[in-house]
Amino acid sequence: MTELETAMGMIIDVFARYSGVEGNKQSLTKGELKVLMEKELPGFLQSGRDKDMVDKLLKDLDANGDAEVDFNEFIVFVAALTSACHKFFQQAGPK
Repeated sequence: MTELETAMGMIIDVFARYSGVEGNKQSLTKGELKVLMEKELPGFLQSGRDKDMVDKLLKDLDANGDAEVDFNEFIVFVAALTSACHKFFQQAGPK
């Protein structure tokens, strides 16, 4: 597989690893999203505001209003976060 194919597979695997622990295997509950972020994006949450941040993130990501994050909603988040990181590193310039 190519690097991009591997990366896509890894994103799918990460979603599958955390979804369905509390219910629907096709989506992340608020609790599952919090655990995913704590394990996979530990620098994203700030310890004192974890609950508020996860609540806000779930509300922002939940495009269909079902109080869960499905894979399509999750991948929009991953793409937006990746884009923001890319922009940050472009602005930082070469070292």
